[in-house]
Amino acid sequence: MHRRELLKGAALSSLVGTLLAPSITLAAQDRADSEAAKALAELQQALDDLELAFASPEWKLRTPQDYAEARRVMLHALMHGLQSWLEADPARPFFTSFINQHKKLLGDNPDARYYTAVIDDQHSYRIRGNLAGATYTSFTIELGAGTDGDGIGSTLNDTQFTADANGDYEIILSAEKAEGNWLPMTKGASSITTRHYYEREQPINNDRLHHIPIDIKNLEQVPPRRTPNDSDIAAGIRRVTTFVKGNVITMTNENSPSWVSRVPNQFVPPKKDDSHEAITYAARDNVYSMAPFVLGPDQALLIRGRFPECRFSNVVLFNRFLQTLDYEERSVSLNRAQTVLDAEGNFEMILAHRDPGRPNWLDTEGRPYGIMFWRFQLPEGDIPPLETEVITLS
Repeated sequence: MHRRELLKGAALSSLVGTLLAPSITLAAQDRADSEAAKALAELQQALDDLELAFASPEWKLRTPQDYAEARRVMLHALMHGLQSWLEADPARPFFTSFINQHKKLLGDNPDARYYTAVIDDQHSYRIRGNLAGATYTSFTIELGAGTDGDGIGSTLNDTQFTADANGDYEIILSAEKAEGNWLPMTKGASSITTRHYYEREQPINNDRLHHIPIDIKNLEQVPPRRTPNDSDIAAGIRRVTTFVKGNVITMTNENSPSWVSRVPNQFVPPKKDDSHEAITYAARDNVYSMAPFVLGPDQALLIRGRFPECRFSNVVLFNRFLQTLDYEERSVSLNRAQTVLDAEGNFEMILAHRDPGRPNWLDTEGRPYGIMFWRFQLPEGDIPPLETEVITLS
């Protein structure tokens, strides 16, 4: 007998039916008093509210593709909320992968892996991991992450902690100073995000076999987790709702940082400032520059510039919801290892709807509009300006 048939037979047996029947009846009677049922209804209402908001003038959605991608980013936020926040317990934290090829939100990056864990300032933790060949590794504490965007707290990058010859490291996260590698606990901490950047000829997120060891444990012994009850499940669902509501947002003139250009096909000069200190999930070591692109069917955009001295740099193409375009099968980003330079060390990149037959092509997927996003990590000195020119492809 196949296992499926065995399980089917057990499920339909009179014994199992007899055992389950009272519970099912009781659940039906008590549904009106269930906090979890109410929380689930609140989550559904939050999704319904977002669906209604997508049709409002604030979102400026115009095409069926716009609406499709709005629903997609909502579901990706829901996916991450379920994976990270439903079972979250600061006394027993665990790292979850923030983004991958099929979960994209908050400005993801083909050249980086991110992990996140829910914590709070009432506990102290030990983080163990390995650099795993990364160009750059860092840790950032978020304040009120997933709620109203209270910004970032303490940070620690790999120039500020030591690893052994094998790349292994241990970091203590606590309010009281610890010997060795120490990340100060910030009051109001609610989560911690790790960043692992790579400059390779192929995006690191296309290497599914690459593993980055990372773990976090409470320094204090805690008793075994109790069996989740109705109120526990309700609290978890509400954390998911809070994350979704706080992270499916539209960017407006009022909430845009200074490094965001409002002029199509033109960048604001990249300049280090503290504008992203108040942006939850931002990176303190990065300098950003972002601009929309708008191109006709036969148009392309040239970007001319020079990489500064820095730890890492790349440009990424996003849709309007800060989700990367398809980097599994297309070239939608370029880092320094992927970019062809001239004899003087300058580059010329080209955004185009089709292969222009020249180096440094950024594939727009045929989209008439989208977003270009630059990261310059720990740059030394001024960043050379990015010059742009719209051309016609023959």
